[in-house]
Amino acid sequence: MLSRTADHLFWMSRYTERAENTARLLDVNYQTSLLPQSAAVAQMGWQGLLSISELLPAYEALYAEITPENVMAFMVKNEDNPSSIISCLKAARENARAVRGSLTTEVWETQNQTWLEMLRKIKEGEFERDPGQFFEWVKFRSHLSRGVTVGTMLMDEALHFMRLGTFLERADNTARLVDVKFHAVESDFFGAANAQDQEYDFYHWSAILRSVSGFEIYRKVYRDVIQPERVAELLVLRPDMPRSLHACLNEVVSNLAMVSSDSAIESRRRSGKLLAELQYGKIEEILANGLHAYLTQFLDRVNDIGASISREFLVPT
Repeated sequence: MLSRTADHLFWMSRYTERAENTARLLDVNYQTSLLPQSAAVAQMGWQGLLSISELLPAYEALYAEITPENVMAFMVKNEDNPSSIISCLKAARENARAVRGSLTTEVWETQNQTWLEMLRKIKEGEFERDPGQFFEWVKFRSHLSRGVTVGTMLMDEALHFMRLGTFLERADNTARLVDVKFHAVESDFFGAANAQDQEYDFYHWSAILRSVSGFEIYRKVYRDVIQPERVAELLVLRPDMPRSLHACLNEVVSNLAMVSSDSAIESRRRSGKLLAELQYGKIEEILANGLHAYLTQFLDRVNDIGASISREFLVPT
């Protein structure tokens, strides 16, 4: 396969997944902002979202203050923000158009229709009328894109590069979601002081689990009240949780093996090493050393793996 074609397929999937995960981040913040809380705590949540996405300087250049309306507008429909949902869906569609001949008709039509519907929804103000419903639509279109891809694409290198992009991006975004939400409640991380705090904690952690489609999974796995350390374990170390860091690295390693027979290449070595640490890690050790520090290092390593994949497979030589 031409490295240029692989590059377009890889980034088409990354941008589609990024749009979904941006919607998930915004949705959990939107849902928790509806809970009883002080204005300072609410603002800290929105500021944390911008910080963990590394978009705070760009936001502050455009807006005087941090408000839910401004942050959501910036993250959804600002085309000057390369990580906004509209920018991600546009980039996914452009990458798909560039390799139209490598995609099935269904995959191309799904990407194209998503972009056209996005333009219509923004123009008609559907996002402002019901942000929650809009975020659900973005997630649904991403699910549809993945389903059509797996259901219609030949199981060759094209599919493997698309899945590489999907799971690298998902690992990055799950780590950012866990980091921003745990960092916000680090002071009372191991439990609430009174019944009112416990009630708030339940809805707070429930919203986080729902944002990664993990609420029912948590109930099935742990059969207990929601505890922060178990939420962290589910989203970091559980290999059977589809959006966990462990599950994402499993997919990255297996798809890298499918596109390269050389186990000595740097991207396979780095991803295999990171996967081994997740396989044999314990949540107690991670929490003892600091979850924020662990996730910051994880994000750096995932970015290194992405850069290594680009050098070894995607950049034309």
